[in-house]
Amino acid sequence: MKFYLKLVHMEVHRFRYLLGGLMVLTLLMQFGVVLLWSLSERSIRTGPGWSEKLITYHPFSETGKLTFNEMMFNNQFWFSFPVLISIAVIAGYVFLIWYRDWLGRDTFIYRLLMLPSNRGCIYAAKLTAILLFTFGLVSFQLLLLPLEMMLFNLAIPEALRDPSYLSQAILQNQVLKVLIPGQLDAFVMAYAIGILTVLAAFTVILLERSYRVIGIGFAVIYVFVCGAALLAPITLQRPGNTASYLYPGETYSIMLALTVIIVFVSVWLSIRLLNRKITV
Repeated sequence: MKFYLKLVHMEVHRFRYLLGGLMVLTLLMQFGVVLLWSLSERSIRTGPGWSEKLITYHPFSETGKLTFNEMMFNNQFWFSFPVLISIAVIAGYVFLIWYRDWLGRDTFIYRLLMLPSNRGCIYAAKLTAILLFTFGLVSFQLLLLPLEMMLFNLAIPEALRDPSYLSQAILQNQVLKVLIPGQLDAFVMAYAIGILTVLAAFTVILLERSYRVIGIGFAVIYVFVCGAALLAPITLQRPGNTASYLYPGETYSIMLALTVIIVFVSVWLSIRLLNRKITV
């Protein structure tokens, strides 16, 4: 356990500056978007010639006033941009967290493998680090949203705005409503598939490291089998398919069960490769 915790600390320490940079980027861009849009709209609505009668249809407020929901909807790209950058960085780091140890100047992975400890700790530490980074960024985003709403309320006078709710505001952004689903089952399924994707990537990397060129072929087959298994229930449920007798709840249960099975297979195969196929 002590060895595992030391490895987790090492991985977090390696990524700390990049993680901090992503958080700062998200904070600056989202706060900037909220402030600039709010000041622009306030200037328009307090300027000469403005009248509420100019608004013929307003989907976010019956009174035609500004809402935080409207701000989220009208700034999809710039509000989501730092989130998408963070996703891309984490996705790339899933591979870099392994290949850096192998391809670095000192081949650090061999020093780790020679330690008199369970090699499974190396795998668990890298997985834990990725999960910590992911949920850390999601938690940071959840922390920012109330602060951004407060900034919006400060920038827009009460006479020009209607109240908004965070749960509704999240739904206005196409990226955030995927990362922060409003329903528990959707949250569980989304992050279960995300964790499965990370585990599958780890298995692909270890297959390639174990068998080199042949391992790439094994990795392609492995990814194809996993993808086909997960997509099969969805394919059966597509509209117009009379051969399917599954209810949506049954499809969800089957997908969750398949996800759990693939997770266990991926972990077992990866640790087996670490212990038996990768030698120093």
